[in-house]
Amino acid sequence: MIRVIVSGFNGSMGQKAVKMVNQSQDMQLVAGFNPNITDLNPQTYGLKENVKIYNDFADIKVKADIWIDFSIPSAVFENTKFAIQRGIRPVIGTSGMSEDQMNELKKLADNEKLGGIIASNFGLSAVLMMKFAKVAAKYFAESEIVEKHHEDKIDAPSGTALNTARLIYEARGHDQKQHSSKDPLNTRGGDYHGTKIHALRLPGFVADEEVIFGGIGETLTISQSTTDRESFMTGVKLAIHEVMKSNHLVIGLEKII
Repeated sequence: MIRVIVSGFNGSMGQKAVKMVNQSQDMQLVAGFNPNITDLNPQTYGLKENVKIYNDFADIKVKADIWIDFSIPSAVFENTKFAIQRGIRPVIGTSGMSEDQMNELKKLADNEKLGGIIASNFGLSAVLMMKFAKVAAKYFAESEIVEKHHEDKIDAPSGTALNTARLIYEARGHDQKQHSSKDPLNTRGGDYHGTKIHALRLPGFVADEEVIFGGIGETLTISQSTTDRESFMTGVKLAIHEVMKSNHLVIGLEKII
């Protein structure tokens, strides 16, 4: 039985993760973590009596195999570091960490020979979109990214958009050419090694992204759309089973599918 702690268990994504664990025959929810709560009664959150609720790292004594994190950008680095130091395999869906932070966590987990994953997106459609974009980047010298999320998303650009830009840069091996630097209103978006990223935050969206490649006389658009957060749980479940067999931390679900 795979014993799971869910960080951010009472948030919108955390609740999906709790439901997925409870419906899995080979998993057991042993605890929920959120430093911002004061009520530690599991029944308040519709959980079984034997599930522990914590709001302080120092109090966590329960044995666990997996730490699922759907918390907030400002907390995810320390959460993941704690999990690794306790020998709990991290499955991280919270975005907002810097490359230096992710590399530090990878080094820490790899030194402990501990499996884990940090994924900008657990949606299979989004992960496949990133893989296809990396292939296309070898044949198109220029591209831009448009990502669209709900109005409550804290960070921008999204981790998915940033990871897509990173994969495009890795495929090309050099910065993308820029045609103009005149943009007094910053309408050209963010910039990752020359790839422009445009972030929309509006009601009506969950998580959408499109990558547009341009060449002489042609364009290629790769897009995906998420209409229900439930879709992410397929990737989370897949990742859990993979990291249980692994002895290192990977960055990106595309590394294991």
